[in-house]
Amino acid sequence: MDITTLRIITTVASFAIFIGIVVWVLDRKKSRRFEEAAQLPFQDD
Repeated sequence: MDITTLRIITTVASFAIFIGIVVWVLDRKKSRRFEEAAQLPFQDD
């Protein structure tokens, strides 16, 4: 395995991880939990 193949594998793996994160964030089932977490700094003690 040469350096070019390693770079290609790294690029494809990084892109797959990026797409996974985007899908996870845009999942509608988790949006309520994200909204609650977004409001945490504004809650009174």
